[in-house]
Amino acid sequence: MFGPSCELCAQLAVEELNARGGVCARELRLHVVDGSLPPLRVAYDVERLIEAGAVDAVVGWHISAVRQVLAPRIAGRVPYVYTALYEGGERTPGVFVAGETPSRQLLPAMRWFARERGVQRWCVVGDDYVWPRGTAALARRYAADLGASVCGEEYVPLGSREFDGALRGVEACAADAVLMLLVGQDAVEFNRAFGSAGLQAELPRLSTLTDENVVLASGAANSWGLCSTAAYFQHLSTPESIDFSARFARRFGPGAPTLNSPGESCYEGIQLLGALVEAAGGLDISTMCRVSDAVTYAGPRGELRLRGDRHVEQRVYLAQADALDLTVVGQL
Repeated sequence: MFGPSCELCAQLAVEELNARGGVCARELRLHVVDGSLPPLRVAYDVERLIEAGAVDAVVGWHISAVRQVLAPRIAGRVPYVYTALYEGGERTPGVFVAGETPSRQLLPAMRWFARERGVQRWCVVGDDYVWPRGTAALARRYAADLGASVCGEEYVPLGSREFDGALRGVEACAADAVLMLLVGQDAVEFNRAFGSAGLQAELPRLSTLTDENVVLASGAANSWGLCSTAAYFQHLSTPESIDFSARFARRFGPGAPTLNSPGESCYEGIQLLGALVEAAGGLDISTMCRVSDAVTYAGPRGELRLRGDRHVEQRVYLAQADALDLTVVGQL
């Protein structure tokens, strides 16, 4: 679901950098690896490319289960820019993180729901792996800080298509809202089941990984009351975002896949890698780590900076499903 947008956004970033002379006067070439395969297989594929001298750096949007296997194997050998939102805590030297973390993404959204919707009781529905479970642990802490609670947690295997048990758990815990920590098609199937059960009129949903594709595939009737929080949405009305959308449309035409947060993050990941290499004067990882807290780059979300912990400073927005699209409500 996310792959086509990710690949074309990365391609656009490479083409634009090369049009400006490349990075340190070297042309960039993109080699695409399927990050949806089992984590060990992804790590094996990437390691083979590194050992063959076919790649000098890794940039990618993939789930945390892949990152946890991949980072220890490659981060000391080549720079690794991880672009996906994730549960936080990555400190491996040589890993640079462009995606959102819960403290900047989930916490302000939960605060907004408490203030604007009076939400006091949350039920988590997530895929059963590190990102949803790690994020849910933080959600429990955030809820307590807000005088609220997580009153139920339901986990399903990644790739699930049946949510009857999870929906029974949601109804049983008498929550005020649902925190969805589901990936791609899993989120679509849950939204369809949620709508079929008639719950969309009763319970608002908050997701930190619902993009325009998920809303479209879920259907208007099943997306009512669904909110998403992310650092980018297709209809973000800033000059930089509007210009990015126009360049993407000119390059790939009206039939191109939807611009979304995962895709945009891959564009930024290439831009961040270029800025790191330029600042370090090459691909030496220790030099990159030493200069990273002074690195800035310009992207579809404006000018951004790496912090000392090698994570990008984020501006995060809240959007609400509107029929088959997402409308940005405001910045959090």
